[in-house]
Amino acid sequence: MATQQQSAEEPAQRKTRVGHVMSDKMEKTVVVSVMRRYMHPKYKKYVKERIKYKVHDEDNDGNVGDKVLIEETRPLSKHKRWRLKEIIERAPQV
Repeated sequence: MATQQQSAEEPAQRKTRVGHVMSDKMEKTVVVSVMRRYMHPKYKKYVKERIKYKVHDEDNDGNVGDKVLIEETRPLSKHKRWRLKEIIERAPQV
């Protein structure tokens, strides 16, 4: 019974990912590429896997090349289930 009270008081941890902004051409949306490395179960070699997420960016702060932290959220549209939490590192301006 004590665990139910704790879970009601503490908010659940949301999934977070770190990636780079690949596209900022949409309004209030950026496309973030997240790279993941894992060992192949049979060949024991490391494999890189890239996943692209559509991320809600309320203030249009994200620019191409920025390193960002994204957080899982409720579905905001057909493809958006993540939101921009913070910009870790800005891309150099050319």
